[in-house]
Amino acid sequence: MKTTSVQQVTQVSFMPRLFPVNVYLVEEEDGLTLIDAGMPFSVKGIQQAADRLGKPIVRIVLTHAHGDHIGAFDLLKAVLPQVTTYISRRDSRLLAGSKELEAGEPQEQVRGSIPAPGKVTTKPDVLLEDGDRVGSLLAVASPGHTPGHMAFYDTRSGVLIAGDAFQTRAALAVSGHMQPLFPFPAMATWSKATSIASAKRLAGLNPTWLAVGHGKMIPQPTDKMAAAITRAEEALKKGAV
Repeated sequence: MKTTSVQQVTQVSFMPRLFPVNVYLVEEEDGLTLIDAGMPFSVKGIQQAADRLGKPIVRIVLTHAHGDHIGAFDLLKAVLPQVTTYISRRDSRLLAGSKELEAGEPQEQVRGSIPAPGKVTTKPDVLLEDGDRVGSLLAVASPGHTPGHMAFYDTRSGVLIAGDAFQTRAALAVSGHMQPLFPFPAMATWSKATSIASAKRLAGLNPTWLAVGHGKMIPQPTDKMAAAITRAEEALKKGAV
């Protein structure tokens, strides 16, 4: 486990050299907001990181419903029963095990490790919509990796916690644009075209830092995000994975 802090955001990275899976602790006046729940074995490390910051975890917010982002969700809720839990309204259906698409969505296969119906027993307390606030965080709908994927923009510092809308492991890439040295986010992406549209929206926020689910945080990332978007668009036009 490795921790890295920028402004009020601390990245907690599990298996950083092999298969980095990141969660984030965001400091607020009333405690910590945990973004994503990692893998089932992440509970102890998350608690240790929170203890080092000297504040309690008061909220758990999920960027999306894939297994490597919700793995410790039930376990954390069991040891932290007082926390308020959040996910997007759309991905709450994936969390409940439904891969059924809604009218108007691209009719492409939902991919990745979606839990079986009933496997996740914690029911989110708050279902987020685009533009909602969670403490200092602005919820930004960023569908593509999953239909209800959300990113979170810290309005104090400009740090963007983008979930799997981008990856930085192997290379900075838009979700769905295959990177041979770390192909897993692309393999788990629902709609490449939708991912690109969301990536453009996130780049338009001009974040001071880009923080993702897989890979290191990147400072002043806007130009690099734009270049990654261009590469993803070119790959999509060519029919590349």
